[in-house]
Amino acid sequence: MKIRFGYVANALGLWDASPSKTLTFTRYSTLPKNGRMEKLKFVTAQNLHHTKRILYYNIAHEIELYRFSSSLVPLATHPEVMWDFLTPFKKEWEEIGDIIRHFNLRVSFHPNQFTLFTSPREEVTINAVKDMEYHFRMLQAMNALDYGLINIHIGGAYGDKSNAINRFHQNLKKLPKEIKKHMTLENDDKTYDIKETLITCEKENIPMVLDYHHYMANNMEGELPLYLPHIFETWNNVSIVPKVHISSPKSDQAYRSHADFVSLNFILPFLKMAKELNQDFDIMIEAKQKNLAMQRLVEEIAAIRGVKRISSSSVEW
Repeated sequence: MKIRFGYVANALGLWDASPSKTLTFTRYSTLPKNGRMEKLKFVTAQNLHHTKRILYYNIAHEIELYRFSSSLVPLATHPEVMWDFLTPFKKEWEEIGDIIRHFNLRVSFHPNQFTLFTSPREEVTINAVKDMEYHFRMLQAMNALDYGLINIHIGGAYGDKSNAINRFHQNLKKLPKEIKKHMTLENDDKTYDIKETLITCEKENIPMVLDYHHYMANNMEGELPLYLPHIFETWNNVSIVPKVHISSPKSDQAYRSHADFVSLNFILPFLKMAKELNQDFDIMIEAKQKNLAMQRLVEEIAAIRGVKRISSSSVEW
């Protein structure tokens, strides 16, 4: 069983490399009209430059798994802005894509919690489609559609989970099929558990990302060994190894919050469970200390008897 590890957005080992520099609409509105576009382009150029720095850092450290920031382009989907963020940066998007393809990196996006398809309000669904299109267009501009996926949650229950799930299936029909092909769904920590998410994924033929921390916060006692093989099987149609999200609680009082690092003791039961399936898979670390947490966890797992470290960010068990 081979496991590769990756992290989210920002490489903390790099100085001033945030790929998520922002420009709020309030600040944008106060700028002179002839300076607004210049500022949008300036911030976007910074974010794309830092993304390239991070990718080169990953390559130097043999990290093949990376999640892009969803904030690469400020105000990309704001209804009063909606600017062309592709044409001015055609070269930069293509350069990022060249890096991804040359080094065979697995990349992804994770839109925010407001990108959901369960709402009874039509405008929420319209905005969800716009946000998915934004992420899809970035992957497309990189020529990285074969390497990247867009992960979201099912959404809210709105007091009636059964009706909300039905709305999800109906509202999802408004998402273009070419975008849906690059979509994954993740179980959450309060509402939709692993069983409900798995059933939804199987019905829509969408790969499921297991979030182990969310499972522990919103679990059916002892059910994961029963569902894990089926969760992994949802990846068969896309011919990509399954992906799992890993983090650990900040504290007993803030159980759903992510800690700075990942507790090996917290995730070890899952790793042993997965080992029984002898299935290769990838792990995305969602700890606050980003790549530093990932590197520490890989070292700790590699110290387990029977585990062989095969690169700086992957092991074989």
